[in-house]
Amino acid sequence: MLTAALVWQAGLWTALALLLVPVFVDLTVGNIHLLLGAAIVLGFRWPWTWSFVLLTKITPGVGLLWFAFRREWRALAIALGATAVIAGGSFAINPSLWFEWVDVLTATASGPDWAFIVPIPVWFRLPVAVAILFWGARTDRRWTVPLASCLALPVLRGNGFAMLVAMLPLLMRTASETPAGRWLAQWDRGDLEAAPAR
Repeated sequence: MLTAALVWQAGLWTALALLLVPVFVDLTVGNIHLLLGAAIVLGFRWPWTWSFVLLTKITPGVGLLWFAFRREWRALAIALGATAVIAGGSFAINPSLWFEWVDVLTATASGPDWAFIVPIPVWFRLPVAVAILFWGARTDRRWTVPLASCLALPVLRGNGFAMLVAMLPLLMRTASETPAGRWLAQWDRGDLEAAPAR
C-alpha cells in the first residue's frame, strides 16, 4: 500500500524519491507518512479523506485551514463531519480503545525517543504551518498543504519528511509526470465528473 501511494504521488520521479532517506526509511519501517500525503492530495477532491489524517497523527489536520482560508465551507464541513461520524461510531463500539489511544498520544508527546527527531516543538511549528497555509490558500498554491501538514507533525522525525512527496503532483509543470497529477488535472478540467469510471 505504501509503495502504491509512493508511485501514485511520485510517478516518473519514484526512483529518485526512493533515494531520499526519509522516503526509504518510511517504506522500510512501514510508517504512514506516504499515506498521509496521499490522503491530502485526495482531499482536494474528496475532503472526507482528511479523516485519515485527523484520526492518526491529528496535528497535520491543520492543513484543513486551506478550506477555511479559501472560504470553501462545504469541503471543510465534509472533512470534519466524516471525521466526527467515524470517531463517534468507533467510540460507540469500543470506547476503551479511544482512552488507550489518548494514553499512547500523551506518552509519545511527553517522552519521545529523541533519535532522528527535529528538536523544534510542535507549538512553535504550528504557527509557521498556519502562515504557510494562509499564503498558499490566498495565492492558490496547493503544494503548501502537504508542506504545512508535514511541519505540523506532532513529533517531527526524519522519516516524517516523506510526506513531502505529496508536493510532487501539486508542483509538476506537466501533470503527466505523476498519476496523482494526471488525476488532479482531469478533475480540475471536469473530466472526472463527466467520466467517473476513468
